[in-house]
Amino acid sequence: MIEFRVDTGSGVPPYRQLVHQVEHALRLGQLQVGDRLPTVKELAKNLVINPNTVLKAYRELEHKGLAKGRPGQGTFIERALTGLPAEKQAELRAGLESWLTEAHRAGMDADGIAALVATVLAEFRLEERT
Repeated sequence: MIEFRVDTGSGVPPYRQLVHQVEHALRLGQLQVGDRLPTVKELAKNLVINPNTVLKAYRELEHKGLAKGRPGQGTFIERALTGLPAEKQAELRAGLESWLTEAHRAGMDADGIAALVATVLAEFRLEERT
């Protein structure tokens, strides 16, 4: 099970943060088809957010076909997102961790690293479309 969190200072609506976290967990294999998500009450209480926010996130996941509510049982993952095998993900993660260590040693702070990664990723997405 993933550990949900909400960053109130991010500028991203909390419900979108929850949706993104589920999508990321599906891509990384941390959630599988059939896994049960926390109840709306549980998650709202743990994150100290309005239950309607959790409900909105779960509805969005249902709209995307990723989850489905079962009356009296909870909300369950219905569909996986395409991802890499765990071994390949581990290999790529190790390379990324090595790069992050190198960037930090070179003097970059977390915000600088995030800015550089965001810029390169945005450029990659543009090139990918052409």
